[in-house]
Amino acid sequence: MMKRIFVVLLVLGAAAMIALPFLGLDDQRPANGQEKKRDEFAQDRVQSVVGDLKPAAFDSNRAMGYLKAVCAVGPRMSGTAGMKKQQELIQKHFDDLGYKVEKQEFQAKQLSQEKVVDMTNLVVSLHPESKRRLILCSHYDTRPIADQEPDPRKWREPFVSANDGGSGVAFLMEMAHHAKDLKLKVGVDLVFFDGEEYIFTPHRDKYFFGSEHFAETWKKGKKRPEYAAAVLLDMIAGKNVRFPVEGNSWFRAEGLCRDLWTTAFELKSRAFLEEVGQRVEDDHLALLKVGIPALDLIDFSYPHWHRLTDTPENCSAESMEEVARVLTVWMQRVK
Repeated sequence: MMKRIFVVLLVLGAAAMIALPFLGLDDQRPANGQEKKRDEFAQDRVQSVVGDLKPAAFDSNRAMGYLKAVCAVGPRMSGTAGMKKQQELIQKHFDDLGYKVEKQEFQAKQLSQEKVVDMTNLVVSLHPESKRRLILCSHYDTRPIADQEPDPRKWREPFVSANDGGSGVAFLMEMAHHAKDLKLKVGVDLVFFDGEEYIFTPHRDKYFFGSEHFAETWKKGKKRPEYAAAVLLDMIAGKNVRFPVEGNSWFRAEGLCRDLWTTAFELKSRAFLEEVGQRVEDDHLALLKVGIPALDLIDFSYPHWHRLTDTPENCSAESMEEVARVLTVWMQRVK
């Protein structure tokens, strides 16, 4: 996320000028040149159809219930009892739906910590018979410190990271209900990365333990799946969510970004913006490094990032539903 290592602003004007002509979206911009008001967001959430492809019947209230259940566990740092409880919750959810949960277990040593910690990525395969696949992924650990609280004395108070981690988990849990109803030409792996938030000293510690382990494991695999694309879900449930094209995604997986954002604009989604945003250090970089086309779907504007106020009350079921509306149409187009 924008918290990871660096946040490098692009020259936004130039970047947007690069993106817009290629996306071919000038005719969909508001006639008066003004951005649509945020309080009109709900009006965009019609169940549009692109060709014969319909979005999944995503149950946003059920997804919000999953988010609340995850947050009820409390803090979920790597290697803690809270993380174990969350893993059990996720395991039971997918077991009950008839899916197998694969565990990628490994150990990691943080630079600022003396002890090695156990970590676990979770992988749930939908349509496992398909060799060509998509990845929908999110980190599912929470940070030990609320380092964006203005008062440093509050940094070590427990916080539940509802949007930053929890929203991706809830989204993937809900998506598992709909895989059989989509006209997919590829399989789908739902991946939960551990160790993305295992940070105690932000400017010293290492990031992305889980995604790097997943990427290296895939790279070394003799019978590895063929991944057509990966979408990383990071802070997708903020109220009035907005998604510019993340900078690293645009410059390293331009075609993938074009495909997803074009689908969003065909569906008249105002949540997906016609601009290239910040470059973000996040879990998608490990996938890109090993040759998997990947993009980071992230809301840069979420005001509760790494604060104690990142709670379910500050998240939106409608935002998750809007993401699902776009993603599930795009997924059905992937070959």
